[in-house]
Amino acid sequence: MKKYLYPLLFLFCFSSAFAQRDSLPVTTVVQKAAVSNSEHPIEKVYLHFDKPYYAVGDTVWFKAYLTMDVHLPSAISKVVNVDVIGPRDSLIESFRIPVTNSTGSGRFVLNGTTYRQGNYRIRAYTNWMLNFKTSYFFDKTIAIGNALNKELSTQVSYYGNPDGKGAKPGAKIFYKDKAGNILAGKKVEWRIETNGDVITRGRGTTDAKGYLDVPVEDNKVKNFAGSTIITSVEVAEKKTASASFSLKNAFGAPDLQFFPEGGLLLSNIPMQVAFKAIRSSGLGIDVKGTIVDGTGKVVADFSSQHLGMGKVTFTPEANTTYKANAEFADGSKATVLLPRVVSNGVVLSVNNAQPDNLVIQIASTPAFYEKYKNRVFYLIARSGGTIAYAAQTALTSQTYSAVIPKSKFKSGVISLSLLTSSSDPVSERLVYINRDDNLNLTLSSDKPAYAARQHVAMKLTAKQGAVPSEGSFSVAVIDETKVPFKEDAETTILTNLLLTSDITGYVEQPNYYFNKPDAKKNADLDVLMMTQGFRQFDLYDVVWDKVPRATIAPEQGIDLGGTLRKLNGMPVFRGAVRLIIPDKNYSAETTTDADGNFVFKNVQFTDSSKVTVSARNNPDSRNMKITMNGDIFPSIAKSENVADEIPNIDSVLNTYILNSEKQYKFNQILKEVVIKSAPVIKKVSHNDYSALTGLPAMADRQLSGEMLKGCNNFFLCIQNSLPGVTFDNGNFYISRNYTQGDRTPMQIYVKGMQGDVNYLMSVNPAEVESVEVFFNDGVSGINRMTSTAGVISVNMKEAPKGTPMKLSDLKQLFPDQNIVTFTPKGYIKYKQFYSPKYTVVKSIAVSDLRTTIFWSPNIITDKTGTAVFDFYNSDGRGTYKAIVEGIDKDGNIGRGIYRFTVK
Repeated sequence: MKKYLYPLLFLFCFSSAFAQRDSLPVTTVVQKAAVSNSEHPIEKVYLHFDKPYYAVGDTVWFKAYLTMDVHLPSAISKVVNVDVIGPRDSLIESFRIPVTNSTGSGRFVLNGTTYRQGNYRIRAYTNWMLNFKTSYFFDKTIAIGNALNKELSTQVSYYGNPDGKGAKPGAKIFYKDKAGNILAGKKVEWRIETNGDVITRGRGTTDAKGYLDVPVEDNKVKNFAGSTIITSVEVAEKKTASASFSLKNAFGAPDLQFFPEGGLLLSNIPMQVAFKAIRSSGLGIDVKGTIVDGTGKVVADFSSQHLGMGKVTFTPEANTTYKANAEFADGSKATVLLPRVVSNGVVLSVNNAQPDNLVIQIASTPAFYEKYKNRVFYLIARSGGTIAYAAQTALTSQTYSAVIPKSKFKSGVISLSLLTSSSDPVSERLVYINRDDNLNLTLSSDKPAYAARQHVAMKLTAKQGAVPSEGSFSVAVIDETKVPFKEDAETTILTNLLLTSDITGYVEQPNYYFNKPDAKKNADLDVLMMTQGFRQFDLYDVVWDKVPRATIAPEQGIDLGGTLRKLNGMPVFRGAVRLIIPDKNYSAETTTDADGNFVFKNVQFTDSSKVTVSARNNPDSRNMKITMNGDIFPSIAKSENVADEIPNIDSVLNTYILNSEKQYKFNQILKEVVIKSAPVIKKVSHNDYSALTGLPAMADRQLSGEMLKGCNNFFLCIQNSLPGVTFDNGNFYISRNYTQGDRTPMQIYVKGMQGDVNYLMSVNPAEVESVEVFFNDGVSGINRMTSTAGVISVNMKEAPKGTPMKLSDLKQLFPDQNIVTFTPKGYIKYKQFYSPKYTVVKSIAVSDLRTTIFWSPNIITDKTGTAVFDFYNSDGRGTYKAIVEGIDKDGNIGRGIYRFTVK
């Protein structure tokens, strides 16, 4: 693998203490770190989307960039997984993206069956990343609005505090109908659900301005994170519409934390202490106040400088407790204790204000100096998982100062660590290096302004300094009038690969630091570095071989593997196994090893392809059983970017939603249809299966087959759609039991026969009549016999009477164990972005209301660093915005923006 080799600079003086028994040479630390990095190379994934938000009915277009180490094109993985996670933290869809030359592309449709208005998460990762938990996953929150058959527009705000202080908590909800009329004096029924269970309910009437107050009784609603307000309001005579509002981030007082530079608040040393104040939503809130000692004496004033962050300087005294008396921008106040003052320690402080150098200072308390006098210490700087700088010194005075040239590093986050000679960390500081070494990407057009539907020819020029760059880029052109968005809040290839992927915690408005940077923004970025943590392994773990070994191999393609055993459990050695993919006219054969294992390497197929694996070509095959290995699905942890969720999508995305309504108007479904006569068709239910006799007559929850229209993978679709049910770690659970810590899974039945999660992957959603959920098994005894809690019954449609049963249908009732037919997750289906060509000037009745005017994930620059592309404008007039992002063959990344006018 191609690596960057950084020169090691030894700054400070050497000491004979270097030879102590607990010492390790700094070269050993560097060598061990290099070995660890070669065994645990860090991959990162970034997704470039065509738009910052969407509406139901849209197609989401994206390109994946896969890098390693200091943003080199990755040579590790050839597959990127992309998951769509719903508002309730459940998996909606999952895709495999093939990677070629470290890039791949895809798209998915936001159909009205699977997607509703709300905030969704898109995460991307490789299997190799699973060795590092979810630390380096790409994770982005995207709002999806809805204008299809919409009767209601709402806006919500929350008030009060559930801790009993001040006003009681509640929600204030504003209603308008689809025409924009205020719904005044309308009856509303509301309820509050927690994980699908109704906790409380009530009724009310909107006031003259269209507002309704919903009280939130905190003695009943104890789990705000899992609770939702659901309302039903009159929109016309005998006609209602529903709207729901999450209480996840509704209540809570602002939080304030203090972070001493280097990690410790040392006595009698001037200290820089950063602070960060956030609302209950996770967004920053301005704060000001004073630092006081134990006697109440004010020792310093402080005030935030950007998004609730700032820093204050004072000299702590030993044996003194300090606290902050703070006042937030919303008028609330708080008293917060600062970290304990330490009289025995050392601090690493950094001045990053100079354009070409880092000014380093190491200061120790008298007690620390006496204990470690003349002992060797190491200063290590890591960038992108690689040691970029190493130095050593002997502690010969309480204060050291030195200068490190920034030319030693590439742009991005570096972690400066001060270590003892046995690699124990004693102080750490994150620093952002900005060397202006990113790609310079320039877009230009053949004209400064255009007419609607006019042809546009554009040129991309990519340079690294003055040298042309060959690279792979993606370009999106959007109608900015219809898709307004704050530039500072953008997630870009620069913000992700250079900043947010290397630090822990949420970063609000990440592009603020990259959008026309100046001295103020650089100072704000340095404060951010003081309040965030580093994602990489501790050097102590690296040096002493405590880093966990990688157990999951990188994917070079799709591998389908399993085990062939005798019915008595013994493995079949050298058994013949055949794989068939009918729609691809593909087949392959392999043999099992001594343990009965087999694998088909790098199989090429797309989503929804049925795959058959058979062992019938073996002697005595009737006594053999195939078991397929399952895919690895990482657990869904709480998002760090929850503050990016938009609670009032109707108002925030109003411009986009109105255009979406016009764009998809032809897709609107007539809601009132009068049927004079129609035969009554009996629907299949659990009552039609003898094995389910004894279940309650009525299911507690039900999902109809109609709701599965447009679903390709039944298993993925129902994970998010079963009300009152939670899916986690390969099992379904009753939500109310799950939240109380009960991990007893539900029993699954398909067509009256016991099944499991793997079997659900083979179910054709078009053949499903309904899915019934039972929170108890009645008098059936199912749960007692299977050690489960609750039942899920998947009811399949019946063929019309008189239709003869096919042999294949009969075999499904009694499947052979030596053959398996299933639908594994394949590669995402490729589709090219459609851009109309208006070559003939004439009047066309259908309006062109596109918001994404052009998208291409495959813009490749040549040796001169240039590429050309063209497209036609839509009917929209105003400002069009072209965004280009990408990476060159040497790992240099860049982003460029170009705007032009359509009159």
